[in-house]
Amino acid sequence: MRCVIARFPFDLTKGEVEQSMEGIRPEPFTGLSVIIGRRTYPVMQVGEVITKQDRRDFTTGEMRRALIQLGFTCREAPPTAPVYRSAPWQATAAGPDWPVAQPDWPVAQPD
Repeated sequence: MRCVIARFPFDLTKGEVEQSMEGIRPEPFTGLSVIIGRRTYPVMQVGEVITKQDRRDFTTGEMRRALIQLGFTCREAPPTAPVYRSAPWQATAAGPDWPVAQPDWPVAQPD
């Protein structure tokens, strides 16, 4: 199939893309991803491998369109849950999150 990525025409097939991505470890991703075989890759990583161009030369949309036309499944990364610090009154296993204030008056020590 012929597709244009970064103003350059490419003749790609699904098998060629799968073969190009064999043995390549997927990078962590936060945005758009594509499923190739049993692995999930960032769309921009796949674009860089199959076009041999810098990632700044093409957009995610161009790669997404081309990969969908080839028959791959693209999807957004699931949103991550916000990370909250524990409340100051909740002690963690490692201890409290806040500095412990020492009293200003002398504390009676047990004998």
